[in-house]
Amino acid sequence: MLKIENLHAEIDGKEILRGLDLEVNAGEVHAIMGPNGAGKSTLAYVLGGRPGYEVTQGTVTFNGEDLLSMEPHERAAAGTFLGFQYPVEIPGVSNVQFLREALNAQRKYRGEEPLSGGEFLKLAKEKAGLLRLDMDMLKRNVNVGFSGGEKKRAEMVQMGILDPKFAVLDETDSGLDIDALKIVGEGINTIMRAPDKGVLLITHYQRLLDYVKPDIVHVLAKGRIVKTGGPDLALQLESEGYEAVAA
Repeated sequence: MLKIENLHAEIDGKEILRGLDLEVNAGEVHAIMGPNGAGKSTLAYVLGGRPGYEVTQGTVTFNGEDLLSMEPHERAAAGTFLGFQYPVEIPGVSNVQFLREALNAQRKYRGEEPLSGGEFLKLAKEKAGLLRLDMDMLKRNVNVGFSGGEKKRAEMVQMGILDPKFAVLDETDSGLDIDALKIVGEGINTIMRAPDKGVLLITHYQRLLDYVKPDIVHVLAKGRIVKTGGPDLALQLESEGYEAVAA
């Protein structure tokens, strides 16, 4: 589903990714773990198409298509989703308005009919229920005044509504307490655990992986994948640290 070969990327002239290789098949959940500065968020931003991150070498294909040649909105319409470590606030725009516009823009791009207001609200209520987020929260401005946990749950509602084929989740567990972590983990499983979908979970810690069980765990260090294994690798990292495991 996602194939990355010899990916090199830099920001402000500084090389961050240094020959990264990765393959994720449909139906799989992959976790990427690594120390600060390893390039985890850079990988997420490159896949999402964030401006300022320049790919200098390598290829990324998504379902056989050149992902790097697409604009960010084209990547989203093709079925990719990027969950941010720190979701931004958008004053003056309600969640409902934002999400309906985003969904219908993608539907239009794919040649599908837009959802009516009633159809959209029914869908939003269903997805908000999965994340135990009150619909009144979705009527508020995007993330304005939200706690860290509420922001992440609202972002997972967004993922549920857009229903992507492939999700890149950058430290989704950041800022979550134990209860919110469980809710978000259950939401990811419900929305993205399917034979035709894939997930790339970027995290520092094992705790999210207690709820979203990865099929494969990768260690990212100094801009490349240095070790790959099963779920036990995450437990080993937790107990021994990155330096001992990735040496």
